[in-house]
Amino acid sequence: MISRLTIASSLALVLAACGGTPAEDSAAEPAAGSAAVDIPESLAPFGDGYPGPGAPCRRLGESPATSNYLDDSAVLVGCPDEASAEALGGTIVSNVEGVRLVSIPMGDANVGMGENGPAQAAPAQQKPAKAAAAKIRGPGSLEEKCLARVNDVTGGGGIGTNRIEQSEAAVEIYINVAGAEAPWRCLAYRDGTIGEVMYTGSEGAL
Repeated sequence: MISRLTIASSLALVLAACGGTPAEDSAAEPAAGSAAVDIPESLAPFGDGYPGPGAPCRRLGESPATSNYLDDSAVLVGCPDEASAEALGGTIVSNVEGVRLVSIPMGDANVGMGENGPAQAAPAQQKPAKAAAAKIRGPGSLEEKCLARVNDVTGGGGIGTNRIEQSEAAVEIYINVAGAEAPWRCLAYRDGTIGEVMYTGSEGAL
């Protein structure tokens, strides 16, 4: 009986010297995957942290490991753990050497930066829309306006269009007038205004 007690006491002393039971050793170890990893130089990290100094994530530059995920319309960020990656609100596109690669669209790239973040670029001012050129023929057209102007000058003798000649600067519309040997010319502009009206034949025949 004494021999058995002596053996049991010896075993207890040996286990104590080894630092505790296996169950206690397992409990003392951190859960796998819970520890944050360092961002390796192979991912070309730069800056003091993202989205601000001291943050665990960092911007990533171009390297063989990141080239497939770089986009002109987004910022690529590396985060050492799942929680910090999800906090950025972007899309986790890959996991390289334990680092979560997060793609953040440019519109969301200043998330978490607060009042001291980079100033947003002022929206580009829209140029005023260019006025549409006036129609040459049809209702409300230059042809119709020229006929009305010739009628004003001739007392209502206009009977129709003889021909229309166009240039970059203006449109010349020739109107036939009853009793006239030659048409009247009306100078019209593409903005809808009407210029001079003149007879193209001999004035002695008017």
